[in-house]
Amino acid sequence: ASEGKDGASAAENTPPQVPQGKQGERSSVFYSAGQFFFEYLVVVSLKKMPDGHYEPKITYQFPKRENLLKGQKEEEERLLQAIPLFCFPDGNNWAPLTEFTSETFSFVLTNVDGSRKIGYCRRLLPSGRGVRLPEVFCIISCLGCFGLFSKILDEVEKRRQISMAVIYPFMQGLRESPFPAPGKTVTIKSFIPESGTELIELTRPVDAHLEHVEFQALLQRLSPHLILHIFASAMLERRLIFLAEELSVLSQCIHAVAALLYPFTWAHTYIPVLPECLLDTVCCPTPFMVGIQMRHLQRVLEQPMEEALIVDLCEGKIIRAVGDEEEILPGKLQNEMLISLNRHNNNNNVHTSEQVNALVSEAFVQFFVRLVGHYGSHIKWGRSGSGSFQERAFCKAVASKSCRRLLKKFVKTNMFSLFIEEAEKSRIPQEGNG
Repeated sequence: ASEGKDGASAAENTPPQVPQGKQGERSSVFYSAGQFFFEYLVVVSLKKMPDGHYEPKITYQFPKRENLLKGQKEEEERLLQAIPLFCFPDGNNWAPLTEFTSETFSFVLTNVDGSRKIGYCRRLLPSGRGVRLPEVFCIISCLGCFGLFSKILDEVEKRRQISMAVIYPFMQGLRESPFPAPGKTVTIKSFIPESGTELIELTRPVDAHLEHVEFQALLQRLSPHLILHIFASAMLERRLIFLAEELSVLSQCIHAVAALLYPFTWAHTYIPVLPECLLDTVCCPTPFMVGIQMRHLQRVLEQPMEEALIVDLCEGKIIRAVGDEEEILPGKLQNEMLISLNRHNNNNNVHTSEQVNALVSEAFVQFFVRLVGHYGSHIKWGRSGSGSFQERAFCKAVASKSCRRLLKKFVKTNMFSLFIEEAEKSRIPQEGNG
């Protein structure tokens, strides 16, 4: 749900800031094949404190990093301190259990340079008898591919029910395998006692910008009308708060909302699962997109925050709005997108999730093509090969008044500025039709 060129190198050398983004930040989603699948696998367990409450702590880390330089050590320590908070963002109200349905979710950590690392989590109850506490297996990676990492976590969970010892060789094999190119498959050999050697195939989706996305999750919970209100608010870089009880719902839906902005990138604070102790993030005067558990709704509403769109993903409704959401998008373009989204909604049981992703993404990409697809014709190219964007002429070139009104606001956003900066550097004028 974000854009960039080299996800690994920038993230490797910059201390993670937890969890704030900053203006102008870039993050990574298009990765070259051959990178490491992941940086770390950590296990976060709940430890009982003297006062009786439970605190999440890292109890296992693979690989162990040694011979790190001082700056790298500091980065690693900051990263490892942040992870438990995001693996158990729901605070300390845990007690030993006999049954627990495992859940998969993800979180994002933003570096000072704006690149992002993703934590893919599987929260599960270890096998055994009697009451016990859930634990989280968390894979930290610069690579955005939720489907692929969910499958890896399936394998981790299967091995956890046998023994922690059989997880290590599987993750070692994964670490030694190159990350596949879009549409390609990598095969991992893995030995399990009593089952023998297994071949696990991990295939990367063909469309790289949709591999961290599940639009179905959004369509199942919100009406097309509401999705367009949210999209319009995100487009103008407003403050967005999403509420749900399940961490998996929060992370899936927020990644989907951010992906609607493609080929643009949400360039502000982005926290799909906000830990309880960071709830005052909603008081930030700058744009943000955050997910909060429903149990904290009252505390959120009591915060002295500025105008924000608050969306209830459980009930499929807006709890608080700015009030102009219906008027942001030009009527004709809005109707075209509504027809498209309704068609996908009606055929939900027909399409695979990949087809739904492609169809929904296409509707929003076409919206941007219609609105800003002529940008390449308004970059003036100098002899040196660098370009200069002619903003005024670009806006005036649009005949429709409602489109021009939106365009004048959109060109002032961070995401449009970053997009144009890249275009101005490209040296090759873009095609006028986008």
